[in-house]
Amino acid sequence: MPVRAPRAAVAVLAAGACAAACTVDPGPSGPEPRAATTPPSTVAAPAPPAARVPLVVAVHPSRGRLSLRSETVQALRAGELTDWRRLGSDPGPLRTGSLREVRRDRSIVALVPATAVGPAVAVATVDGADPLRRPESYPLTVPGEKLPPLTKVTVTGDVMLGRRVGDRLARVGDPAAALRPMAGRLAAADLTIGNLESTLSKAGAPRQGGDSFGAAPAVREGLRLAGFDVLSLANNHAGDYGARALVETVRRLRAAGFRPVGAGADIRTAARPVVTTRNGVRFGVVAFNAIGETPAAGRASPGVLQVRMQPRTGPLNRSDLDRVTRVVRGLRDRVDVVIVLPHWGAQYTHRTVRDQRLVARELVDAGADVVVGGHPHWVQGVEVRRGGFVAYSLGNFVFDMDFMRKTQEGILLELVFWGPALKSARLLPYVVGPDFAPRVARGARGDGILEDVWGASPQLRRRAATPRPSGRRGRAGAG
Repeated sequence: MPVRAPRAAVAVLAAGACAAACTVDPGPSGPEPRAATTPPSTVAAPAPPAARVPLVVAVHPSRGRLSLRSETVQALRAGELTDWRRLGSDPGPLRTGSLREVRRDRSIVALVPATAVGPAVAVATVDGADPLRRPESYPLTVPGEKLPPLTKVTVTGDVMLGRRVGDRLARVGDPAAALRPMAGRLAAADLTIGNLESTLSKAGAPRQGGDSFGAAPAVREGLRLAGFDVLSLANNHAGDYGARALVETVRRLRAAGFRPVGAGADIRTAARPVVTTRNGVRFGVVAFNAIGETPAAGRASPGVLQVRMQPRTGPLNRSDLDRVTRVVRGLRDRVDVVIVLPHWGAQYTHRTVRDQRLVARELVDAGADVVVGGHPHWVQGVEVRRGGFVAYSLGNFVFDMDFMRKTQEGILLELVFWGPALKSARLLPYVVGPDFAPRVARGARGDGILEDVWGASPQLRRRAATPRPSGRRGRAGAG
């Protein structure tokens, strides 16, 4: 591609060219113009500006989101701040330190280039700009390399659009009503992923009585409005109306432009990952069901990709897990980022069972960058292991479980990737309202939901993440 000369140089060159080759009419009494006797001067193009990266304020994720002013950060850099109240957080002694110390100790804050952080820490906004989501608007920078493309990925908890949710959608005449309050936020992501825990067909008899979740095909309007791209069907309700309804659900989702994963007409389809590219980064998604009830897909029979494990289908079946880890390893060679969606765990508790932790770690070791679970209907803890991020349960996103407070609370997982590297994993709390629609929870209610997550995350509080082995792509930074 030709390089354009700076505007001043172009003007000089143009003037010189005109002096050498153009004539000017001086009027009847003017002299003839003299030809140029010296070559035109040129101005060298200035060197391109050096690349810069945000200088971030990194804190332990349980500190929540801090919003600071530039002058506050400058005072922090100068060592003038010694109490967290000056940063708008809980009172207590404040010290600056390394990222490793931040991950271990809530009293530490680190000032580091944004390229060094990862999902084990949170970063403050400064003058209203998020350094990881809006680096071009962030006011504090240091010299660094050119930033790679930024990609936002949002993952939701369980989306159930049948039973009383479906009844209400029909009553109000709006198949998108349950997703409408959060649709704009979801659709703003480059890639939006969820677990669809209801069929879009009732072609067979209900197999779980009143707990059979079948939604009208019209609910796809709400799923489109919310910008869903990938929908997992690897759960214990995809088979609620039998094999034909499961296959019809897969077909109807594909016909509407969605990418279903984790279920299909046979095991090859159910085990086939979804691969999609955003901003030059290739994402691969795998999903499996560990709860049972929906049949496992066979060589010629519909169902889901299954892993038998605690607490519902265990003990852990090594053959099942090996099948999934083989899929993950094979996918690792084809994509930059691997996301795994397990349906697992015990209901109505913040505590994970042993097999969840064991399987999560084997998935990360096999190459998963992000593992996001569903089914417990309550939020559970998060973990960072060797650069891989695990969220054991996000809770319900859309559901009609209004019989207890905790089933009406959840977290939205908002991920930010710079190129293939996971830089941020933001947990956004919400509450499912009486209309079965989720809305962002602020104040004490939102803080309480996040406290449930941190209280169930002893690994994150206790120790730092171990660096990934060399040769793996798409790893997070030291944070």
